[in-house]
Amino acid sequence: MSPPLNAFWLSAVMLCALLLCALGAPVEDAPTDSPAAGDPSGEEEEAPSDLLSTSVVWDLILGATRRHQKEFEDEFHNQVKYEFLEDYKVSSLPARCPYSNFTKEACLQRMVQGLQIYTVLLRQVEKEYPNSLICAEVRTYSGQLIDLIQRKMRNPGQVTALTSSQEVQLLNELDNPNTFQRKMTAHNILRQLHYFLLKGKRAITKREKIRGTMANDSLGIFQIL
Repeated sequence: MSPPLNAFWLSAVMLCALLLCALGAPVEDAPTDSPAAGDPSGEEEEAPSDLLSTSVVWDLILGATRRHQKEFEDEFHNQVKYEFLEDYKVSSLPARCPYSNFTKEACLQRMVQGLQIYTVLLRQVEKEYPNSLICAEVRTYSGQLIDLIQRKMRNPGQVTALTSSQEVQLLNELDNPNTFQRKMTAHNILRQLHYFLLKGKRAITKREKIRGTMANDSLGIFQIL
């Protein structure tokens, strides 16, 4: 075999090794210690049916929150614009998972933390609207979604449940003697929850697609070899 061809095969083998490292697969003679939290190189490849972003729970919970705008408009007979809810700030609303510059593990942690907070904030919504079907559905599906996300996390123990005092503090911040303002705050919680879920699903979908693309590229290199 000629020297140039030897160099080609050596480069191909080295490229495969780098792709395997990026996918989290151990390379011969390389350390196999568990990666630190937030390191995307340790995320295992998943089959399409096991992807978090394809779970039916997303459709169920987003289907519930998506109905909120119509219920709001029906209640106020379009005399109050839906966008008007932005004026009723809730300081305790959790941050959304960004679409970029964030690892999958960090995004999953933020989703669990956020859903835990929203589960508490829903009590304020239920207080103003005790017969809300949206709240009942969201509460059920939120628990299921939290369980699904935690099973995908490498370090689920890093996200701890809120203490009773933290829950009380969250609810106390929403207390207001004005009935209209309390209702607006309750509606804004549901509105913001919808966007929290929507942005979170998109961010997770993006990260799972990146993993799938890297896996396919690696397989293509092996087929060439």
